[in-house]
Amino acid sequence: MSSKQLEQFLTENLAELKSKGLYNVIDTIQGANAPIITISGKEFINLSSNNYLGLATDPRLIEAAVQAAKTYGAGAGAVRTINGTLDIHIQLEEKLKAFKQTEAVVVYQSGFNCNMAAISAVMDQSDAILSDELNHASIIEGCRLSKAKILRYYHSDMDDLSAKAKAARESGLYKKIMVITDGVFSMDGDIAKLPEIIEIAARYDLITYVDDAHGSGVLGKGAGTVKHFGLSDQVDFQIGTLSKAIGVVGGYVAGKRDLIDWLKARSKPFLFSTALPPAAVSPAIAAIDIIRDTPSLMDRLWENGNVLKKGLTELGFDTGKSETPITPCIIGEEKQTQLFSKLLYEKGVYAKAIVFPTVPKGTGRIRNMPTAGHTKEMLEEVLAVYEAVGKELGLI
Repeated sequence: MSSKQLEQFLTENLAELKSKGLYNVIDTIQGANAPIITISGKEFINLSSNNYLGLATDPRLIEAAVQAAKTYGAGAGAVRTINGTLDIHIQLEEKLKAFKQTEAVVVYQSGFNCNMAAISAVMDQSDAILSDELNHASIIEGCRLSKAKILRYYHSDMDDLSAKAKAARESGLYKKIMVITDGVFSMDGDIAKLPEIIEIAARYDLITYVDDAHGSGVLGKGAGTVKHFGLSDQVDFQIGTLSKAIGVVGGYVAGKRDLIDWLKARSKPFLFSTALPPAAVSPAIAAIDIIRDTPSLMDRLWENGNVLKKGLTELGFDTGKSETPITPCIIGEEKQTQLFSKLLYEKGVYAKAIVFPTVPKGTGRIRNMPTAGHTKEMLEEVLAVYEAVGKELGLI
């Protein structure tokens, strides 16, 4: 018999989410997550995938996954520290080390795991973390888990960061102080001001931590935001994901050899969770080679992003301050944002509404994620649908 307390809690809170337009309906895709997807037998132009370079469906990655499963089995069989470290795990880490231009890399089961693992392995209740107010949820949870004092600074506001870093250092209250930022902010598409952050960090002796989930494979010839600014030797923690531009699943931390050795000894997801399966590791290796050797993929991604952003802006939509292919279309109120997404869906465009708590209240948006796989004709159709829906709702 289930708890009446639990039933009441769930009934009331689910109803509240639905009444406020905050309840997210999860759709099921029939087939691959490609530029064109099928849901309930209907085809849609897909603008909600993080598969930036189209590698998730690349035949070379699929073949690498098949061969790895045949050679190594369906799973790694153990945690990394017992006997779950396969030779391909080491190959992947060596490949990433060269890609990110650092001394060493450790791979985790997801990008979320990286932030939960790495922050809490180094920071504790005697420390402080300066965190951009728009950092990803995984960073926020990693900071909380560490029990360090969290000092939020205004988004990309270098004056505020500098003032709070100065106050934290001069207070004498903290043993270590870290500054954490996304490299590319996933909801707005803007790029962190890394050169200024590094300068402030040097002035106040801050540990530097960059989560580059949306920068890897997109900026810096694929190596990410840190490489984009030429700062590969000046950032202590570089966090990356294998699930976006790489097209598979997993995450990694890149940095100095001693840091990676410490994470292998003290970060709990590495110590207590079974290693990535071979069929994820091998295609990730293949993807890094493709990104390095095929710059035209990134060129096409950026071209498509620019076409979509320009088209939406010319129609009269607000695309915010995006500096990357991530293209938000800011609607505002939550229910209207959900309705906008619903009408796009009815007209064959799959672009999900992003509302509170993912973004601040009143800033609901449709987050469009163009990829290298979209054609000019697809984007033209998307813009035509946006125009029709915008006019129908009186937004343009």
